[in-house]
Amino acid sequence: MFDVQAIRADFPILAHTVYDKPLVYLDNAATTQKPRQVVEKIESGYYNVNANIHRGVHFLSLAATEAHEEARRTVRRFLNARSSNEIVFTRGTTEAINLIASSFADECMSAGDEVIVSVMEHHSNIVPWQIEAARRGIALKVIPMDERGELRLDVYRSLFSERTRLVAVAHVSNVLGTINPVKEMIAIAHEHGVPVLIDGAQSVPHMKVDVQDLDAEFYVFSGHKVYGPTGIGVLYGKEEWLDRLPPYQGGGEMIASVSFEKTTFNELPFKFEAGTPDYIGSTALAEALRYVESIGMERIAAYEEELLRYATERMSAIEGIRVFGQAERKGAVLSFLVGNIHHYDMGMLLDRLGIAVRTGHHCAQPLMHALGIEGTVRASFSFYNTKEEIDALVAGVERVRKMF
Repeated sequence: MFDVQAIRADFPILAHTVYDKPLVYLDNAATTQKPRQVVEKIESGYYNVNANIHRGVHFLSLAATEAHEEARRTVRRFLNARSSNEIVFTRGTTEAINLIASSFADECMSAGDEVIVSVMEHHSNIVPWQIEAARRGIALKVIPMDERGELRLDVYRSLFSERTRLVAVAHVSNVLGTINPVKEMIAIAHEHGVPVLIDGAQSVPHMKVDVQDLDAEFYVFSGHKVYGPTGIGVLYGKEEWLDRLPPYQGGGEMIASVSFEKTTFNELPFKFEAGTPDYIGSTALAEALRYVESIGMERIAAYEEELLRYATERMSAIEGIRVFGQAERKGAVLSFLVGNIHHYDMGMLLDRLGIAVRTGHHCAQPLMHALGIEGTVRASFSFYNTKEEIDALVAGVERVRKMF
């Protein structure tokens, strides 16, 4: 049995009321709530082992350093990376992608080279490449999708050329919920000798990820979407690639030695971690990963799939509803519009009923353009959500529909 009520007890915010209504939190694709174990880890870090790390020789610094590096080892185990040297702490998915865009372009790209992305990418996997396109004259090629919201692999195969240098795609769409066949896409790219970056922001919280099995050169995710704190994330990179790429930022921690004539850079992974690391955030992220592992990623995936199936069935019965994303393999995301009701109106009125959903373009405006809409209402589920909360969402949408 999946004891969702026992899990909910670890998340005090879920017992809150909003406008005198029980909070129904369905905005998990934007950020997840934090279990008390993670919050307590943050408090304990500041109260018990707060000291700058790596270069200190005193007790607190050594203790904080060990906690930070143990967090790195926890992430390595969680992703099944070969080495802790392949785990770089960042501020989140966005910074990790910007790091790769900048460093990879510096080392491997020149005018006329190409990056393949997909139509369903988050802006954080579009804009950094456009910045490099403006700087260097590189080009973006875009994988289209079909009417179900699944990427056209036949077209994907045809996009490769002798100038293709990188593929950068989302594991799971934050709007459609589509689970892209990234293992197959990585294998196709490797047939052409092209490395791959996978945006795992929407996959790591919901399914088991094995980076060695996937064989991507780079994989990135954010802590705050997997029940950890904000401002911390992870870049996984194969060691041979991280060795090859130049640093993204300069300053303390990423150096081995500095003179006015020359600077030599630190070993991996510190070469990419300029400045004081977020050693409190890293240990709290590790606590979050241990928390979801204690529940079991397979059990989480199965329960969330059950929630999505139930929500899709209940919501599909609403008159005038359009659900965007009908892929055969979907994550726990349901994006929709009802009749001519504007998504902002629906979201604001649901909020008055205590129901938190996301509205707008979800940082995926090119996808909205492809769908011919301005935005959607998005309900996204977590293992702490219940079928009763989905019933409340359905009742709320029906109530708003009748108002209009």
